Amino acid sequence: MNTVILIPARYASSRYPGKPLVELKGAGGAAKPLIQRSVEAALKVSGVSGVYVTTDDERIADACTKFGVGVIMTSPECRNGTERCAEALASLHDPDLVINFQGDALLTPPGFVEALIARMRDDSDALVATPAMRLRSDEVRVLQAEEAAGRVGGTSVVTDAQGYALYFSKRLIPYLPKHALDERMSPVRLHVGVYAYRPEALERYVATPASELETLEGLEQLRFLVAGVPMAVVDVETPPFAMRELNNPEDVEPIEQALIDSGLE
Repeated sequence: MNTVILIPARYASSRYPGKPLVELKGAGGAAKPLIQRSVEAALKVSGVSGVYVTTDDERIADACTKFGVGVIMTSPECRNGTERCAEALASLHDPDLVINFQGDALLTPPGFVEALIARMRDDSDALVATPAMRLRSDEVRVLQAEEAAGRVGGTSVVTDAQGYALYFSKRLIPYLPKHALDERMSPVRLHVGVYAYRPEALERYVATPASELETLEGLEQLRFLVAGVPMAVVDVETPPFAMRELNNPEDVEPIEQALIDSGLE
């Protein structure tokens, strides 16, 4: 399949303005902007025909030019990364799949994306695929503490018996009764913010208005569920390092530690 990776990036993040250009130190102590680290992670994915950053901001475009990645400029009216990918579709040469490799998902292993491509190749019913992984119980406790402190620490997902998404939430789901975290691995599946779309899914997405659930949760993928678009959730192996996205300034230190733990320069 002709597969293209797009990395949406915007400067005006409500929670962390300018975060694509935030410098992050790796294992060797060298600092690189978040968007560069995300591009380097995307370039490790096999079986794709191109990697592009999609943005409406010249500062981000200029930074990308310096480290040699292609840029597709999109409208500032795009409300999220999926809408940005949908607009960029017109600049691509008839891809079979578009990968939304989110600009703050720099720790995403290439195998996660390759698993999405394989699922979309084998499952003609799925119009979107996205990965999830079981969290260790101690990781869930950390997220519970962050939730109690009013911070967003991750997105969880529940599925039906065929592996299609039922719901995503920034709250921890499902409900965890007493003793639910007694085992090393928890019942909670952390959603990893990467997507594989068929072009049809992107067309349906922009034709569907944002729902109340999407607005309340602040989760763009809920529009697919409201529109009845089948979303396959692909279980991936939990990596040995903590998976974190850069959502808040407080995330910088744990992400830098994860870069060290994973040996990324």
